[in-house]
Amino acid sequence: MQQDHLNSETTLVNSGSATPVPKQEAGNGLTAAQLLKRSLDTFLAKDIKGWAELCDENVVVEFPFAPDVASRKLVGREAIYEYLKNYPSVIDLQRTPTLKIHATDDPNLAIAEWSVSGRVISNGNPYEMSYATFVTFKNGLIVNYREYWNPMVFMAAMSGETF
Repeated sequence: MQQDHLNSETTLVNSGSATPVPKQEAGNGLTAAQLLKRSLDTFLAKDIKGWAELCDENVVVEFPFAPDVASRKLVGREAIYEYLKNYPSVIDLQRTPTLKIHATDDPNLAIAEWSVSGRVISNGNPYEMSYATFVTFKNGLIVNYREYWNPMVFMAAMSGETF
């Protein structure tokens, strides 16, 4: 893993009431927050194949603000892998300045607030993005991944380059 390459400070927090969050039943004893941390670590290590393998075969991945309408909702492990497989050759993520993962009252749902710093490889533009990511797990695999980010920042960084 390229943890040294992507320096970040991770915080796992229990959001909501004072009631303890129940532990995740499935997932080799890992909670939803721990599973989300593992998935983000895998993605940030630029292991897109490994990240796709953390997804259920019928995963639903949503990027509601994506500029390309066709990529706003992707269904299936193969579809998300095809969409993301070239990401590391397009955007070089170098740091994760923030990474905060929240447990929720739903033992299968975790939320991440995180940001990345890097550059667009083809044009050298800086890539600075913040994300809010909502992930639902079943049997230890991602079944729904919904991520919000700023399309204006993305388009400015890409300067017409395609993803």
